[in-house]
Amino acid sequence: MLRLSPSYLWSLRQHLIALLSILAIVIHLLMRFGGLGPSRLVDIPLVVALIMGGVPLVIELLVKLFRAEFGSDMLAGISIVTAVLLGEYLAGTLVVLMLSGGEALEAYAVRSASSVLQALARRMPSIAHRVQDSTLEDVKLDAIVPGDSLVILPHEICPVDGEVIEGHGVMDESYLTGEPYLMSKTPGAAVLSGAVNGESALTIRATKLAVDSRYAKIMEVMQVTQQRRPQLRRLGDQLGAWYTPLAVAIAVAAWVISHEPIRFLAVLVIATPCPLLIAIPVAIIGSISLAAKRGIVVKDPVVLERIDSCRTAIFDKTGTLTYGRPHLTEKLTVDGIDQNELFKLVGSVERYSKHPLSQAIADEVRRKSISLREVSDISERPGEGLRGRVDGHTVWITSRKQLLAANPSAAEKLPPVVSGMECVVELDGKYASTYRFRDEPRKEGAEFIHHLEPKHRFDRVLLVSGDRSSEVEYLAERVGITEIHAGQSPEEKVAIVERENEHTSTMFVGDGINDAPALIAATVGVAIGQDSDVTTEAAGVVILDSSLEKVDEFMHISRRMRRIALQSAVGGMALSIVGMGFAAAGYLSPVAGAVLQEVIDVFAVLNALRVSLPPESLTDF
Repeated sequence: MLRLSPSYLWSLRQHLIALLSILAIVIHLLMRFGGLGPSRLVDIPLVVALIMGGVPLVIELLVKLFRAEFGSDMLAGISIVTAVLLGEYLAGTLVVLMLSGGEALEAYAVRSASSVLQALARRMPSIAHRVQDSTLEDVKLDAIVPGDSLVILPHEICPVDGEVIEGHGVMDESYLTGEPYLMSKTPGAAVLSGAVNGESALTIRATKLAVDSRYAKIMEVMQVTQQRRPQLRRLGDQLGAWYTPLAVAIAVAAWVISHEPIRFLAVLVIATPCPLLIAIPVAIIGSISLAAKRGIVVKDPVVLERIDSCRTAIFDKTGTLTYGRPHLTEKLTVDGIDQNELFKLVGSVERYSKHPLSQAIADEVRRKSISLREVSDISERPGEGLRGRVDGHTVWITSRKQLLAANPSAAEKLPPVVSGMECVVELDGKYASTYRFRDEPRKEGAEFIHHLEPKHRFDRVLLVSGDRSSEVEYLAERVGITEIHAGQSPEEKVAIVERENEHTSTMFVGDGINDAPALIAATVGVAIGQDSDVTTEAAGVVILDSSLEKVDEFMHISRRMRRIALQSAVGGMALSIVGMGFAAAGYLSPVAGAVLQEVIDVFAVLNALRVSLPPESLTDF
């Protein structure tokens, strides 16, 4: 059975109310001026529209009133009730049209703006090929459980996260990871949902449910964005806090001075705050759309308003201010072992890993055009390092700590600890080599950091990292950050963010799993890259491209959104206030006021739509 979401049903109802209002107005005008019916019945279509459309809208507003939610749309509710009491059914129906039409337009804008992200859902397969009792059967994704064996045919999209148990081939994971090359797959290698298989069929073992897999988590970004409607009007409610009582005061004054209640209605009709109800949401949704097209996923629309108030920027180190792709600098091999031969074995195993140091080794292999060997088995358990068998040799690539825990005698041969990153290699149960790496700062890092204060009014910039002091100090000096906190655990990072929050709003930029708590704690959490589902879930903004330039683009999109939204809202309200003056003086009837308000709405919305048009540049460094 097809089940429609509450948000879709709400949107559909607004569309139907708007269409009903239009139809009632057209029939009323034809009967009134076209002589198509008895004059005593000309108001019947309007009454029907007010009952079927106006009553539900007024009830919704009353519910908000009882909840002490005083939004700017209260003026519309007062106008509808007043119009009915005064018998101005056409004016009341026009207000219903303005209110429901605005809601319908906003819902359409939400769906249109999410079209970039909806492409994710459209490319996901609906079935998987499961191996059951030596036969292949097609099953729905929700029927897959961890441990199921699935066959991924050539050029198909992987439906769930898992590991290869049979077959050799490649997968294109660029859509998920941003890596521009194909990833080799062999038994034991991990595969990601959403990756496109190459020429060879692979058999995998599912390790997660479809709903918990990488691709499903990314699609949740789209759903979260669409479900943030209650927060879309924060700016509008702030403006409405003074606009609503002002409009009511003018309307009451016009009634008291003239003794004509029709002027009260005329003022309220033209005061209906459609620039707030429509223009601001359109500007916000347009900004979300523009950001998505540029590889910036705004999960929580409220961050578009908050980022411009942030005065402290806190950065993680690896993968944020550095490329997160270390390069190999030294190979310290034990005497008696051929360094080049060992590197061939290590490179053969490392091509099946996604670890940043593995990528550094893979880069060195490609740079030197080294021919690799066939790997018969592969294993990469969390915290244990990478194991594989190549040409009859067992190769274990791990950390110094793990090696010493398993083989304490290796301490005699290990080189001293220095700044930087390293991995150690054990060959057939004996320590063989240490590889050292350096992760360079992003080329735009120093310029980006230096422009934060003059261009975005950040007062302080902090570098917070779990790495050793020597590495953090090296990076800080290169990019121009003076306040650093090295060797920080996830809990300590949160404590730093919360301490800064006591003084001002904060922006935290990170990319690792250990950054997730700090991303949640910050006023605005920005995740760079998609290497961690946990991180992207915690952040309010996800930068799909690993680039500081995109962080700057997000800040400019936010500032531009706020400027255009204020232009539309304040400009529309200013025109409405002028119109209220004419209505209070008796120069505008309720119907004429409603028509004038619609004209004002068109200009406000057209101006708000500018936000989705990309300017020539969205960066300033």
